[in-house]
Amino acid sequence: MIAHSPMTISHKLPTEQTAIVITGAGGPEVLHPATVAVPAPGPGQILIRVAAAGINRHDCLQRAAGIHHDGQPVPGLEAAGHVAALGAGVTQFGIGDAVMALLQGGGYAPFALAEAAVTMPVPEGLDMLHAAAVPEALFTAWWNFFALMELKTSGVALIHGGTSGVGHLALQAMSALGYRVIATAGSADKIEAARRFGALDAFHYNDPDLAQKVLKATGDVGISALLDVSAGAHLAADLAMMAPDGCIAHLSGGGGATLNVPLKALMAKRIRITGSLLRPLALSRKAKVAQMLRRDVLPLLGTRVRPHLAATFPLEQAAAAHRQMEEGRHIGKIVLAVAS
Repeated sequence: MIAHSPMTISHKLPTEQTAIVITGAGGPEVLHPATVAVPAPGPGQILIRVAAAGINRHDCLQRAAGIHHDGQPVPGLEAAGHVAALGAGVTQFGIGDAVMALLQGGGYAPFALAEAAVTMPVPEGLDMLHAAAVPEALFTAWWNFFALMELKTSGVALIHGGTSGVGHLALQAMSALGYRVIATAGSADKIEAARRFGALDAFHYNDPDLAQKVLKATGDVGISALLDVSAGAHLAADLAMMAPDGCIAHLSGGGGATLNVPLKALMAKRIRITGSLLRPLALSRKAKVAQMLRRDVLPLLGTRVRPHLAATFPLEQAAAAHRQMEEGRHIGKIVLAVAS
């Protein structure tokens, strides 16, 4: 049930806004407020008056590289807020509706553009801070596990980094839907947190007996779909724990790292190794993921699936939020509060 009442928003929108921009390649100190134009929605797009924006590892990597994708110097791949303007052809939302959306950038700002096809209503049980923590994680998990790796309920999944922004929400949502998911993490408290989030079991990713413990946890069935954010750091264990015809999907390129694969181990089980970047994925494919999420996960959000917020920072403290992200000790999501 979606119970948010539409918020009245004036059609007299500003033409400029103060956003956080990447001023060059470097550390968090290169993030600065700057005046940028308020974008106008094109066909199939909506303009969101942003209440909160999620922080993602991609934002830190983009900032470190100083890359302005598509001429967009404002980072931010997800946001929640209210619809401020509609582009041509958008009929599923109205002005003032509470929404959360996957973005192509631009989330660290009072106004951001989103494609209506990858925008979802904010469910009753979530406030804007929690809603902003949802889109990137669930789109990433659903695209990789169900579209790319084609996980079935008969298989067992594994997530390296079970308390990450992606991992902790995927554990909740997938376990709530009946999937068996094992997780790894880097400390005792994170391992325990992964179990609370719904992991069938959880282990330290540097455990020398990781493969044997995972196989035992699966009843020696092995892992059918493995989501790896470590750029192949645990490849030997991964191959040993995989089920025949299993698939490994990589989320991190490791800064251009080369993956050295023992072919005999790969061939013996017919293991597929793939990977993807969500941002350049065609909108039509993201839209199909959005349809799956609306059907399967949206009814669970705010009840059985709820983001864990590790920290919240005001927009002007985006640099501090990046510092905390890069320290890597947090559990769950870090979020920017953009507007009340």
